[in-house]
Amino acid sequence: MNWVTSSFLALLSFGFWGLFTKLTVNHIDSKSALIYQSLGVLIIGLITLGIMEFKPATQLKGISFAVLTGAAYGIGCLFYFIAADKGKIITVVTLTALYPLVTLALALLLLKESVSLKQCVGIAFGLLAIFLMSS
Repeated sequence: MNWVTSSFLALLSFGFWGLFTKLTVNHIDSKSALIYQSLGVLIIGLITLGIMEFKPATQLKGISFAVLTGAAYGIGCLFYFIAADKGKIITVVTLTALYPLVTLALALLLLKESVSLKQCVGIAFGLLAIFLMSS
């Protein structure tokens, strides 16, 4: 499967994730929602492990970053559920969907990646979106 197809499927999945989040917090509290969402992630992880014939990579540095990725995701999801519980899902999804701006800033600072003029315009629009959606 190529990156475009994978990206499109991720887009669809995250779209449903946003909807399911609001449906979830309409019925249970945000902390319980995080626990049950984690169970869903675990199920997908176990299926993936089966597809890999139970032979995941074992490089310690990669594993460490993967665990940090999961921790950051879990923390973000907790706050996402809290925000979804207290706010309109349309606004919460739009604001949190701008997380690439944080990744971009970190990539600039820590990975020494560069940004084109066109990308700078996109960043400006993202910042404008934050302003427009939060007012």
